[in-house]
Amino acid sequence: MKQDFRTVNVQVKEETALLTLNNPPVNQLSSQLRQDMQDAVEAALGSAAVKAVVLTGTEKNFIAGADIKEMLQATDQAALFEGVMAYDQFYNSLENAEKPVVVAINGPALGGGLELAMACHGRVAAAGIKVGQPEVQVGLIPGAGGTQRLPRLVGLPGALEMITTGQPIAAEQAQAIGLIDEVVEREALVDRALKMARELAANPEMLSVRRTGRRTDKLPSAEEKAQLIQSAREAAGKKAKGFNAPMQAIDAMDKGLSGDLEADLRVEADLFAQCAVSQEAKNMIGIFLNSRSAGRVPRLKGVAPKPVKTVAMLGLGVMGSGIANLLLRNGYQGIFWEVDQEALDRGEKSVRKTFAYPIRKGTMSEQDLDDLLKARAVFTTKLEDVGAADLVIEAVLEDMAVKKELWTKVDGICAPSAVFATNTSALPISELARALNEPGRMIGLHFFNPAERMQLVEVISSRVSSDTDLSTGVDFSKKIKKIPVVVNDGPGFYVSRQLNALMGESSFMLEEGYPLEAVDRVLTDFGMPMGPLTLNDLTGIDIGYHVAKNFERSFGDRWKISELNHRIFKSGCFGRKTGSGFYDYTDKKPLPNPRVVELIHDCLKETGNRPKQPSDIDSQELLDRMMARAINEAAFMIEEGICDRPWDMDLAMVYGCGFPPHKGGILRYADSWGLENILNALNKFYKVYGERYQPSELIRQMAKNGQSFYKMSDGRE
Repeated sequence: MKQDFRTVNVQVKEETALLTLNNPPVNQLSSQLRQDMQDAVEAALGSAAVKAVVLTGTEKNFIAGADIKEMLQATDQAALFEGVMAYDQFYNSLENAEKPVVVAINGPALGGGLELAMACHGRVAAAGIKVGQPEVQVGLIPGAGGTQRLPRLVGLPGALEMITTGQPIAAEQAQAIGLIDEVVEREALVDRALKMARELAANPEMLSVRRTGRRTDKLPSAEEKAQLIQSAREAAGKKAKGFNAPMQAIDAMDKGLSGDLEADLRVEADLFAQCAVSQEAKNMIGIFLNSRSAGRVPRLKGVAPKPVKTVAMLGLGVMGSGIANLLLRNGYQGIFWEVDQEALDRGEKSVRKTFAYPIRKGTMSEQDLDDLLKARAVFTTKLEDVGAADLVIEAVLEDMAVKKELWTKVDGICAPSAVFATNTSALPISELARALNEPGRMIGLHFFNPAERMQLVEVISSRVSSDTDLSTGVDFSKKIKKIPVVVNDGPGFYVSRQLNALMGESSFMLEEGYPLEAVDRVLTDFGMPMGPLTLNDLTGIDIGYHVAKNFERSFGDRWKISELNHRIFKSGCFGRKTGSGFYDYTDKKPLPNPRVVELIHDCLKETGNRPKQPSDIDSQELLDRMMARAINEAAFMIEEGICDRPWDMDLAMVYGCGFPPHKGGILRYADSWGLENILNALNKFYKVYGERYQPSELIRQMAKNGQSFYKMSDGRE
């Protein structure tokens, strides 16, 4: 048989063709690999010298899904449908082949990779690898039989869970539910797959029961199916408001799973093509691709980071403990400092607490944690112990004088090559850096709470931060599996200022008589994880107040705090930590806090406003107010040079604040709204509400010139 294919290596061993997929770096299922694989399989199946076929990948890569850059360009729904159906025919030819086809899954089998495996007659996987259908995470659904073959292999409940969440599972779990036939150690993988293929070749009658598309034994009755589908729709509706892909995946399983696989695949292909050309998919694919290139700013091109092996963590409060968790989990030696033994003991307990979830889930034991701390952690009250660190991160009290005093001491202890990073959320880094003999060695690493789980890190440059140290901050962030967004120093940096601009209008709306629940619901209905008032209660009203005061001092009337905000702060109702804020938390279900309701009524009396009735509430108007103010603030930050890359700003809002990814981020949303429409909204609201809606010059110019945020930068789309 032919053995010369660009992305597939062919060997024939004892009448078995071993086809090794080789499309660096991760064996994406590109058009080239798809064609080569199809040609190689057809050649093997058509060769008299071949009795069976085994497909595997190179090194630790099997197939990590399709090349979604191809999907980003898709606009012709009909052509896409025909292309998908053509490739379905290839998978069908594998399933219906008279010779056995077995996969040796040596690495992640995701999306089209898992769909390929399910169309084969046998599936052997290396221990510990992941398999899954993650398409909904980029606004798509499985498009090569995943919604039809997965339920036939594992049952409808399991398939609904895997496909609508997009979360992969380990090979061992996949074997337990019937998705994988065998799990073996990596060294034995190919030999076991070859043996399975030869066993099937010697018993051809076994092929008929191994054709996934013909299986019905795990499919539910019509009545059971209807109940499962309805439950899945309700769960997806609650979890993913306005997010269409999970619903389309459910539709594919609802309308499919009949006795006619060909018809079922046509249903799936049609729904896949609808998703692929949607703006939702374009937005989510854009977020995914931008996350992979996060931190690659022109300023740092070619700038090598410093090597970092040992990291000192100054302060083991909530944030410091979360960062300590990241250091320990990702192979760093950690030096953990606190001001005295009592604080250090609390800090060590806090660090241990960050590992409670994996211990509860059984993926880590208490002994594992003890061993990890013994091997990688040094807890100390001696500041001189941090002298061995390559990187020092500080997360102590948010007080400029306290921080400066600490950094002055650290500066005299550490080597000149050490990188200094502060986790401050609001204090100006350029001012803080003055405590150092060389201010350029300080950067900001702004983590988000809880640090061990939140994906974003703002890497902040002061006015004099060195490129090498900034590059080190980006590299370090990636190595602890975070998404770094590089921004410049300024009040609140990017995320805090952007989020406060989005949420800040809420207290003014309460002064106008809108009910608390209605104001919160505006953003949760939009797709945010929580409303502005609930978030304020969670993070602490007192903290939010001080941040808002900082913005008011920095920007004047455009950031003037509402009278209600002042009064709530003075009341001492600071949110969940005090038992009440905007809501009262003494019962299981939070209810409007009577004290805050009283303060609102006082404001209404003084202003002559009356409580709004349901008929008075225009949720779209409220959303437009929040979004217009937030988009305008983003434009001000671009003008000021805080951050001038729209895709980075959108990444930050998605991964740092929970902005719905299917909307593409706040500036992608702005582009879909249209800059002329935004300017009109700002002018309208300015006449009613004043300086908070004063349009930025950038908004005016973009609206005048017919530009958008993504097109005004470097033409990137």
